[in-house]
Amino acid sequence: MKSFRTIMAAGLAATTVLSMAACGSGTSSDEGTADNPVTINVWAWEPTLTPVAKAFEKKYPNIKVKITNAGTAQKQYTAINNALQAGKGAPDVAQIEYFAVPQFVLQNSLKDLSEFGADKFDGYYTPGPWASVTYGGGVHALPIDSGPDAMFYNKETFDKAGVTEAPKTWDEFYEAAKKLRAIGAYITCEPANIAVTEAWIWAAGGKAVTADGENVTINYVNDPIAQQYYVFMQKLIDEDLIDTKLTMWSEEWYKALEDGSLATITTGAWMAAMLKDGVPTGAGKWRVAGLPQIDANTDGNGEDGGSSLAVLEGSDKASAAYKFVEFAAHDREGVKIRIDKGQFPADTETMSDEQFLTKTDSYFGDQKYQDVLVEGAKKVGTQWQFLPYEVDARTRFGDYIGKASSGEITYQEGIEQWQESLIQYGNGQGFKVTAGQ
Repeated sequence: MKSFRTIMAAGLAATTVLSMAACGSGTSSDEGTADNPVTINVWAWEPTLTPVAKAFEKKYPNIKVKITNAGTAQKQYTAINNALQAGKGAPDVAQIEYFAVPQFVLQNSLKDLSEFGADKFDGYYTPGPWASVTYGGGVHALPIDSGPDAMFYNKETFDKAGVTEAPKTWDEFYEAAKKLRAIGAYITCEPANIAVTEAWIWAAGGKAVTADGENVTINYVNDPIAQQYYVFMQKLIDEDLIDTKLTMWSEEWYKALEDGSLATITTGAWMAAMLKDGVPTGAGKWRVAGLPQIDANTDGNGEDGGSSLAVLEGSDKASAAYKFVEFAAHDREGVKIRIDKGQFPADTETMSDEQFLTKTDSYFGDQKYQDVLVEGAKKVGTQWQFLPYEVDARTRFGDYIGKASSGEITYQEGIEQWQESLIQYGNGQGFKVTAGQ
């Protein structure tokens, strides 16, 4: 069985090979010249980085940026790992979601940006994103956006069902679901979505993971708040109040959003831009509200998504790569480009800007929706931790909760089986993993 130390050594060996392949006999950092500009390779799925790259090239004409969509999230992470293991083909810069940062840090795959002065940005970003990119010490990436949870809802569908206000609690969410089902709509979909599950438990004050180096405790099964969430979800499934067949990002999902048969999405703040781009026919119909709370006495929130830009350890253009990361994540010009195109910020400066807070949008019925999202960002609990192998954990979730969605097992049983698989996997990777009591 591999030890935690062996995992670290293996990761370092992989990046050493990559560094040798990438650097050869050249320098470890190269920002190019007017006669010989350098090109940095950026792997990212976020479309607003394209105009950011164009602005960056105007400011730094000796550095060219090639952006490649190597696949969204999990697909890109797999491609990066494959390149690292092969010792060739990895990008200079990669977009990495916050939950995935620990896994890449433990593989020694990300450069510590402190050597470029990134550590001086402590306090510039909101606590959640900054804590994520500084996991394990050092600064392993810079935040480019954040995903405080919110509820995006179709007011037109709500009105048809007689739901006069956005539900503020789980009980109100359940009552709204019944009214919506009576007119043939579903309030939400995909109970086997790990990001949604984590965010709702997180917002309610739960804590399912405690990780300290190689020591990991997983308590998805016995955490009392998590257990209440499973009972809640089971009720929605049993009473056919949640669409168990529809999955996010599918063609059918977009169609349901367009025709109003799917009334809400509970997800990260970035969904505002995604809705506007993906469901243009919804203009004027959608609104934004806070995530429903476990009860009227709770006022918390969780995160769903949000991402950072990291420089890969093996890059032979690390200095040039970092300049792009800083421009996109910290330079006001780069940040403003992404915010103006609808992305939700991770920096406190933008979140306190009056123009940003009071901006209205006709898509959301001229609602000052940014204010709602910023308030949600302020409420994100600091108790939550991700697994140091969260990327792998998320790929397993649907295998077990999918059975609960179809009625083969209960939601609680699915969680129990999933947690057991996480314990076995983690121990097999050299961690010391136990179940919470």
